[in-house]
Amino acid sequence: MSTDVWVGTWRPHRPRGPIAALYSSPGPKYGLPTNVGYQLHDPSRYRAPAYSFGIRRFQHQQSCSPGPGYLVPPNMTMKGKDGIPAFSIYGRPKDIMSHVTPGPGRYSPEKAGKWAYPSAPIYSLASRTKDFENDQTPGPAAYGLPPMLGPKVVSKSAAPNYSIFGRSTFGSFYEDLSRTPGPCNYRLVDPSVYKTRPPHYSMLARNMPPGDNTVKPGPGAYSPEKYGQLRGVTFGIRHSDYVAPLIEAEAE
Repeated sequence: MSTDVWVGTWRPHRPRGPIAALYSSPGPKYGLPTNVGYQLHDPSRYRAPAYSFGIRRFQHQQSCSPGPGYLVPPNMTMKGKDGIPAFSIYGRPKDIMSHVTPGPGRYSPEKAGKWAYPSAPIYSLASRTKDFENDQTPGPAAYGLPPMLGPKVVSKSAAPNYSIFGRSTFGSFYEDLSRTPGPCNYRLVDPSVYKTRPPHYSMLARNMPPGDNTVKPGPGAYSPEKYGQLRGVTFGIRHSDYVAPLIEAEAE
């Protein structure tokens, strides 16, 4: 016989629906919109006006109220500061400079010029303005008097005038209707076409033979007078005392 406690036929399984004991909130079935706050409020319910708290205003360093953290000095009483009078020593202030009025010798009335004495009008020559470029008014040279000779005299009657024109190229007696070419329209034929052709020679550039292109000194580059050898006294060879003299055999 088993010692385990019999718990029946029930075994752990997945619940068919949500269980309220498994959640700390009102439950998953509570899906209505909230009636608190301004965001996501229930549209079917009345929503009261919402107000927000403002930020704290900036306080000046010199506050009008001492506050609870105000430390009263020990020498301060209800009638003022207690103690003997204290004095501080400051430097001597600078003297205020008095207004210096100029004397009669500081004035120069002779330099006043036209501001103090009557003078003749003075005119200055200025440069031409920019508006003058757009001025289209004709100058004196654009006008001309009527001529006194010819057919265009205003107050006199003119005789008939005749003009001579050039010869017309159309309808005249020398008009070339057949378009016959002149002697200059024919091309000059080369005599080599119908005669014996002479030999032809062409002029080519000069051919330089290959050679040594190195720069060689000329006769003027040499200075033989700088290399003259001077004769001098030379010392002989020192011989050893143990060297035998050279004995030459006499010829018989």
